[in-house]
Amino acid sequence: MSTPVQNAKDGASETLSFAELTELLRQIFVRHGTSSEVAEVLSHNCATAQRDGAHSHGTFRIPGYLSTLASGWVDGHAQPVVEDVAPGFVRVDAKNGFAQPALAAARPLLVAKAREAGIAILAIRSSHHFAALWPDVEPFAREGLVALSVVNSMTCVVPHGGHRPLFGTNPIAFAAPCEGSDPLVFDMATSALAHGDVQIAARSGVKVPPGTGVDRNGQPTDDPKAILDGGALLPFGGHKGSALSMMVELLAAALTGGNFSFEFDWSQHPGAKTPWTGQLIIVIDPSKGETGKGFALRSRELVEQMHAAGQTRLSGDRRYRERARADKEGISMPCEELAQLRALAAQ
Repeated sequence: MSTPVQNAKDGASETLSFAELTELLRQIFVRHGTSSEVAEVLSHNCATAQRDGAHSHGTFRIPGYLSTLASGWVDGHAQPVVEDVAPGFVRVDAKNGFAQPALAAARPLLVAKAREAGIAILAIRSSHHFAALWPDVEPFAREGLVALSVVNSMTCVVPHGGHRPLFGTNPIAFAAPCEGSDPLVFDMATSALAHGDVQIAARSGVKVPPGTGVDRNGQPTDDPKAILDGGALLPFGGHKGSALSMMVELLAAALTGGNFSFEFDWSQHPGAKTPWTGQLIIVIDPSKGETGKGFALRSRELVEQMHAAGQTRLSGDRRYRERARADKEGISMPCEELAQLRALAAQ
Protein backbone atom coordinates (compact mmCIF):
# COMPACT_ATOMS: atom_id res chain seq x y z
CA MET A 1 0.00 0.00 0.00
CA SER A 2 1.13 3.59 -0.56
CA THR A 3 2.68 5.32 2.42
CA PRO A 4 2.80 9.08 3.14
CA VAL A 5 6.23 10.33 4.23
CA GLN A 6 7.85 13.70 4.87
CA ASN A 7 11.02 14.67 3.05
CA ALA A 8 12.83 17.62 4.54
CA LYS A 9 14.17 18.77 1.20
CA ASP A 10 11.26 18.19 -1.13
CA GLY A 11 8.32 18.55 1.21
CA ALA A 12 5.47 16.07 1.57
CA SER A 13 5.83 12.94 -0.52
CA GLU A 14 4.28 9.51 -0.73
CA THR A 15 5.68 6.12 -1.64
CA LEU A 16 3.93 3.68 -3.95
CA SER A 17 4.84 0.24 -5.12
CA PHE A 18 5.60 -0.26 -8.79
CA ALA A 19 2.31 -2.15 -9.16
CA GLU A 20 0.34 0.68 -7.54
CA LEU A 21 1.84 3.34 -9.75
CA THR A 22 1.33 1.21 -12.87
CA GLU A 23 -2.33 0.66 -12.00
CA LEU A 24 -2.89 4.36 -11.35
CA LEU A 25 -1.39 5.27 -14.72
CA ARG A 26 -3.38 2.51 -16.44
CA GLN A 27 -6.60 4.03 -15.10
CA ILE A 28 -5.55 7.46 -16.38
CA PHE A 29 -4.87 6.21 -19.89
CA VAL A 30 -8.15 4.32 -20.09
CA ARG A 31 -10.09 7.31 -18.75
CA HIS A 32 -8.54 9.59 -21.35
CA GLY A 33 -8.95 7.66 -24.53
CA THR A 34 -6.90 4.49 -24.89
CA SER A 35 -7.94 0.87 -25.05
CA SER A 36 -7.13 -1.29 -22.04
CA GLU A 37 -4.45 -3.08 -24.08
CA VAL A 38 -2.69 0.18 -24.99
CA ALA A 39 -3.06 1.45 -21.43
CA GLU A 40 -1.33 -1.65 -20.05
CA VAL A 41 1.73 -1.09 -22.23
CA LEU A 42 2.00 2.69 -21.75
CA SER A 43 1.43 2.59 -17.98
CA HIS A 44 4.12 -0.05 -17.53
CA ASN A 45 6.52 2.02 -19.65
CA CYS A 46 5.91 5.28 -17.72
CA ALA A 47 6.06 3.56 -14.33
CA THR A 48 9.31 1.85 -15.32
CA ALA A 49 10.95 5.18 -16.16
CA GLN A 50 9.67 6.76 -12.93
CA ARG A 51 10.88 3.82 -10.83
CA ASP A 52 14.32 3.94 -12.44
CA GLY A 53 14.78 7.66 -11.86
CA ALA A 54 14.34 8.67 -15.51
CA HIS A 55 11.87 11.37 -14.51
CA SER A 56 11.92 13.19 -17.84
CA HIS A 57 10.16 10.14 -19.32
CA GLY A 58 8.08 9.03 -16.34
CA THR A 59 4.93 10.66 -14.97
CA PHE A 60 6.25 13.97 -16.30
CA ARG A 61 5.03 12.75 -19.70
CA ILE A 62 1.42 12.13 -18.66
CA PRO A 63 0.09 15.64 -19.48
CA GLY A 64 1.66 15.38 -22.94
CA TYR A 65 0.09 11.99 -23.55
CA LEU A 66 -3.33 13.24 -22.47
CA SER A 67 -3.27 16.49 -24.44
CA THR A 68 -2.23 14.50 -27.51
CA LEU A 69 -5.07 12.02 -27.04
CA ALA A 70 -7.53 14.88 -26.54
CA SER A 71 -6.32 16.59 -29.72
CA GLY A 72 -7.20 13.59 -31.88
CA TRP A 73 -3.63 13.45 -33.20
CA VAL A 74 -3.03 9.86 -32.09
CA ASP A 75 -5.37 6.85 -32.06
CA GLY A 76 -5.42 5.44 -28.54
CA HIS A 77 -7.37 2.39 -29.75
CA ALA A 78 -5.17 1.56 -32.73
CA GLN A 79 -4.57 -2.13 -33.37
CA PRO A 80 -1.14 -2.63 -34.95
CA VAL A 81 -0.86 -4.90 -37.98
CA VAL A 82 2.16 -7.23 -37.95
CA GLU A 83 3.59 -8.24 -41.34
CA ASP A 84 5.99 -11.16 -41.80
CA VAL A 85 7.83 -9.99 -44.91
CA ALA A 86 11.13 -11.91 -44.98
CA PRO A 87 13.11 -14.52 -42.99
CA GLY A 88 14.80 -11.79 -40.95
CA PHE A 89 12.40 -8.89 -41.38
CA VAL A 90 9.16 -7.93 -39.60
CA ARG A 91 7.08 -4.86 -40.41
CA VAL A 92 4.40 -3.31 -38.24
CA ASP A 93 1.88 -0.70 -39.24
CA ALA A 94 1.08 1.00 -35.92
CA LYS A 95 -2.02 2.56 -37.52
CA ASN A 96 -1.32 6.02 -36.06
CA GLY A 97 -1.03 4.52 -32.60
CA PHE A 98 1.78 4.33 -30.07
CA ALA A 99 4.99 2.50 -30.90
CA GLN A 100 5.24 0.38 -27.75
CA PRO A 101 2.02 -1.59 -28.37
CA ALA A 102 3.26 -2.19 -31.93
CA LEU A 103 6.52 -3.56 -30.55
CA ALA A 104 4.63 -5.75 -28.08
CA ALA A 105 2.49 -7.17 -30.89
CA ALA A 106 5.51 -8.04 -33.04
CA ARG A 107 7.89 -9.13 -30.30
CA PRO A 108 7.25 -12.92 -30.35
CA LEU A 109 7.78 -13.13 -34.10
CA LEU A 110 10.84 -10.86 -33.94
CA VAL A 111 12.53 -12.98 -31.25
CA ALA A 112 11.71 -16.22 -33.06
CA LYS A 113 13.25 -14.88 -36.28
CA ALA A 114 16.35 -13.61 -34.48
CA ARG A 115 16.94 -16.99 -32.86
CA GLU A 116 16.39 -18.81 -36.15
CA ALA A 117 18.39 -16.55 -38.47
CA GLY A 118 20.79 -15.04 -35.96
CA ILE A 119 19.51 -11.52 -36.64
CA ALA A 120 16.13 -9.91 -37.29
CA ILE A 121 14.83 -6.41 -37.95
CA LEU A 122 11.58 -4.84 -36.81
CA ALA A 123 10.40 -1.81 -38.79
CA ILE A 124 7.56 0.16 -37.14
CA ARG A 125 5.82 2.85 -39.16
CA SER A 126 2.96 5.31 -38.60
CA SER A 127 3.79 5.32 -34.90
CA HIS A 128 4.11 7.74 -31.99
CA HIS A 129 7.04 7.30 -29.58
CA PHE A 130 6.90 9.58 -26.52
CA ALA A 131 9.00 7.62 -24.05
CA ALA A 132 12.53 6.62 -23.14
CA LEU A 133 14.06 4.20 -25.64
CA TRP A 134 16.01 1.93 -23.28
CA PRO A 135 12.87 0.09 -22.01
CA ASP A 136 12.39 -1.11 -25.59
CA VAL A 137 15.78 -2.84 -25.75
CA GLU A 138 16.67 -3.92 -22.19
CA PRO A 139 14.18 -6.86 -22.12
CA PHE A 140 15.89 -8.42 -25.15
CA ALA A 141 19.24 -8.41 -23.35
CA ARG A 142 17.65 -10.13 -20.37
CA GLU A 143 16.83 -12.97 -22.78
CA GLY A 144 20.47 -13.21 -23.88
CA LEU A 145 20.02 -11.17 -27.07
CA VAL A 146 21.68 -8.01 -28.30
CA ALA A 147 19.37 -5.17 -29.34
CA LEU A 148 19.82 -1.83 -31.06
CA SER A 149 16.99 0.64 -31.68
CA VAL A 150 16.62 4.07 -33.23
CA VAL A 151 13.61 6.38 -33.40
CA ASN A 152 13.23 9.84 -34.90
CA SER A 153 11.07 12.59 -33.46
CA MET A 154 9.74 16.05 -34.24
CA THR A 155 11.93 18.71 -35.86
CA CYS A 156 13.83 20.56 -33.13
CA VAL A 157 17.54 20.13 -33.91
CA VAL A 158 19.65 22.21 -36.27
CA PRO A 159 22.04 20.04 -38.33
CA HIS A 160 25.71 20.94 -38.01
CA GLY A 161 26.42 24.03 -40.10
CA GLY A 162 22.71 24.58 -40.73
CA HIS A 163 20.52 27.59 -40.02
CA ARG A 164 17.15 26.02 -39.16
CA PRO A 165 15.84 22.92 -37.33
CA LEU A 166 15.51 19.77 -39.43
CA PHE A 167 16.25 16.67 -37.33
CA GLY A 168 14.60 15.34 -34.19
CA THR A 169 16.50 14.50 -31.01
CA ASN A 170 16.76 11.07 -32.66
CA PRO A 171 17.92 8.76 -29.85
CA ILE A 172 19.87 5.52 -30.15
CA ALA A 173 19.51 2.72 -27.58
CA PHE A 174 21.64 -0.40 -27.21
CA ALA A 175 21.44 -3.38 -24.85
CA ALA A 176 23.66 -6.44 -24.39
CA PRO A 177 23.76 -9.25 -21.82
CA CYS A 178 26.64 -9.31 -19.33
CA GLU A 179 27.61 -12.35 -17.27
CA GLY A 180 26.85 -11.96 -13.57
CA SER A 181 25.23 -8.52 -13.79
CA ASP A 182 22.41 -6.50 -15.28
CA PRO A 183 22.57 -5.91 -19.03
CA LEU A 184 24.75 -3.20 -20.48
CA VAL A 185 22.29 -0.58 -21.71
CA PHE A 186 22.61 2.95 -23.01
CA ASP A 187 20.05 5.38 -24.42
CA MET A 188 21.39 8.61 -25.86
CA ALA A 189 19.89 11.45 -27.82
CA THR A 190 21.90 12.61 -30.81
CA SER A 191 21.08 16.17 -29.73
CA ALA A 192 23.23 17.87 -27.11
CA LEU A 193 20.45 17.32 -24.55
CA ALA A 194 17.21 15.36 -24.61
CA HIS A 195 14.14 17.50 -25.24
CA GLY A 196 12.53 16.30 -22.02
CA ASP A 197 15.58 17.40 -20.01
CA VAL A 198 15.31 20.86 -21.56
CA GLN A 199 11.65 20.99 -20.52
CA ILE A 200 12.52 19.97 -16.96
CA ALA A 201 15.28 22.61 -16.84
CA ALA A 202 12.79 25.26 -17.99
CA ARG A 203 10.26 24.18 -15.41
CA SER A 204 12.91 24.20 -12.66
CA GLY A 205 14.34 27.56 -13.68
CA VAL A 206 17.90 26.31 -14.24
CA LYS A 207 20.29 26.88 -17.12
CA VAL A 208 21.38 24.21 -19.59
CA PRO A 209 25.05 23.58 -20.50
CA PRO A 210 26.64 25.82 -23.15
CA GLY A 211 26.34 24.31 -26.60
CA THR A 212 22.89 22.86 -25.92
CA GLY A 213 20.89 25.11 -28.21
CA VAL A 214 20.09 28.42 -29.85
CA ASP A 215 17.31 30.98 -29.44
CA ARG A 216 14.78 32.01 -32.08
CA ASN A 217 17.39 34.31 -33.66
CA GLY A 218 19.91 31.49 -34.02
CA GLN A 219 22.12 32.81 -31.22
CA PRO A 220 23.69 30.40 -28.70
CA THR A 221 21.83 30.30 -25.38
CA ASP A 222 21.85 28.47 -22.07
CA ASP A 223 18.25 29.50 -21.34
CA PRO A 224 16.02 26.42 -21.79
CA LYS A 225 12.93 28.61 -22.22
CA ALA A 226 14.58 30.38 -25.14
CA ILE A 227 15.37 27.02 -26.75
CA LEU A 228 11.76 25.90 -26.36
CA ASP A 229 10.25 29.25 -27.42
CA GLY A 230 11.14 29.32 -31.10
CA GLY A 231 14.73 28.20 -30.63
CA ALA A 232 16.27 24.81 -31.30
CA LEU A 233 18.67 22.22 -29.97
CA LEU A 234 22.10 21.49 -31.42
CA PRO A 235 23.55 18.03 -32.17
CA PHE A 236 26.07 16.71 -29.68
CA GLY A 237 29.69 16.69 -30.87
CA GLY A 238 29.08 18.97 -33.84
CA HIS A 239 29.31 17.15 -37.17
CA LYS A 240 29.58 13.73 -35.48
CA GLY A 241 26.24 13.96 -33.69
CA SER A 242 24.70 15.49 -36.78
CA ALA A 243 25.82 12.52 -38.89
CA LEU A 244 24.35 10.08 -36.38
CA SER A 245 21.09 12.02 -36.37
CA MET A 246 20.98 11.78 -40.17
CA MET A 247 21.53 8.03 -39.88
CA VAL A 248 18.61 7.74 -37.44
CA GLU A 249 16.32 9.62 -39.84
CA LEU A 250 17.22 7.17 -42.61
CA LEU A 251 16.85 4.03 -40.48
CA ALA A 252 13.79 5.08 -38.49
CA ALA A 253 11.86 6.81 -41.27
CA ALA A 254 13.15 6.04 -44.76
CA LEU A 255 13.69 2.33 -44.06
CA THR A 256 10.45 1.76 -42.12
CA GLY A 257 8.07 3.85 -44.20
CA GLY A 258 7.55 6.28 -41.32
CA ASN A 259 7.67 10.07 -41.48
CA PHE A 260 10.90 12.04 -41.39
CA SER A 261 10.98 14.45 -38.46
CA PHE A 262 10.10 17.33 -40.81
CA GLU A 263 7.31 15.60 -42.76
CA PHE A 264 4.29 15.57 -40.46
CA ASP A 265 2.05 18.57 -39.76
CA TRP A 266 0.22 18.69 -36.44
CA SER A 267 -0.90 22.31 -36.74
CA GLN A 268 -4.54 21.23 -36.97
CA HIS A 269 -4.28 19.34 -33.67
CA PRO A 270 -3.63 21.88 -30.88
CA GLY A 271 -2.18 20.11 -27.88
CA ALA A 272 -0.43 17.38 -29.89
CA LYS A 273 2.96 16.49 -28.40
CA THR A 274 3.89 13.09 -29.79
CA PRO A 275 6.00 12.82 -32.98
CA TRP A 276 4.38 10.71 -35.73
CA THR A 277 7.42 8.96 -37.13
CA GLY A 278 9.01 5.49 -37.22
CA GLN A 279 11.22 3.12 -35.25
CA LEU A 280 13.73 0.44 -36.19
CA ILE A 281 14.86 -2.37 -33.87
CA ILE A 282 17.65 -4.81 -34.70
CA VAL A 283 17.89 -7.96 -32.56
CA ILE A 284 20.89 -10.30 -32.71
CA ASP A 285 21.33 -13.77 -31.23
CA PRO A 286 25.01 -13.65 -30.13
CA SER A 287 25.18 -17.42 -29.75
CA LYS A 288 25.42 -17.65 -33.54
CA GLY A 289 28.72 -15.82 -33.48
CA GLU A 290 30.29 -17.40 -30.40
CA THR A 291 33.46 -19.40 -30.93
CA GLY A 292 34.74 -19.63 -27.38
CA LYS A 293 33.69 -18.36 -23.98
CA GLY A 294 30.36 -16.89 -24.96
CA PHE A 295 29.20 -13.32 -25.54
CA ALA A 296 27.93 -12.51 -22.03
CA LEU A 297 31.22 -13.61 -20.49
CA ARG A 298 33.16 -11.58 -23.03
CA SER A 299 30.97 -8.59 -22.07
CA ARG A 300 31.99 -9.15 -18.45
CA GLU A 301 35.68 -9.21 -19.44
CA LEU A 302 35.26 -5.89 -21.23
CA VAL A 303 33.52 -4.33 -18.22
CA GLU A 304 36.28 -5.49 -15.90
CA GLN A 305 38.89 -3.87 -18.13
CA MET A 306 36.85 -0.66 -18.27
CA HIS A 307 36.80 -0.59 -14.48
CA ALA A 308 40.54 -1.31 -14.39
CA ALA A 309 41.07 1.63 -16.75
CA GLY A 310 39.34 3.91 -14.27
CA GLN A 311 35.77 4.04 -15.56
CA THR A 312 33.80 3.55 -12.35
CA ARG A 313 30.32 4.23 -13.73
CA LEU A 314 28.74 2.59 -16.75
CA SER A 315 25.63 3.57 -18.67
CA GLY A 316 22.58 2.27 -16.84
CA ASP A 317 24.24 1.99 -13.43
CA ARG A 318 22.22 4.83 -11.93
CA ARG A 319 18.96 3.39 -13.25
CA TYR A 320 19.74 0.01 -11.73
CA ARG A 321 20.55 1.62 -8.37
CA GLU A 322 17.30 3.57 -8.45
CA ARG A 323 15.40 0.43 -9.43
CA ALA A 324 16.86 -1.58 -6.54
CA ARG A 325 16.06 1.19 -4.09
CA ALA A 326 12.49 1.56 -5.40
CA ASP A 327 11.91 -2.21 -5.28
CA LYS A 328 12.94 -2.15 -1.63
CA GLU A 329 11.52 1.16 -0.41
CA GLY A 330 8.87 2.04 -2.98
CA ILE A 331 8.65 4.88 -5.51
CA SER A 332 8.64 8.25 -3.78
CA MET A 333 6.56 10.99 -5.39
CA PRO A 334 5.42 14.45 -4.27
CA CYS A 335 1.95 14.34 -2.74
CA GLU A 336 0.84 17.25 -4.93
CA GLU A 337 1.78 15.39 -8.12
CA LEU A 338 0.10 12.21 -6.91
CA ALA A 339 -3.07 14.14 -6.11
CA GLN A 340 -3.08 15.47 -9.67
CA LEU A 341 -2.62 11.97 -11.10
CA ARG A 342 -5.41 10.57 -8.94
CA ALA A 343 -7.70 13.38 -10.06
CA LEU A 344 -6.94 12.50 -13.69
CA ALA A 345 -7.75 8.85 -12.99
CA ALA A 346 -11.09 9.85 -11.46
CA GLN A 347 -12.19 12.17 -14.27
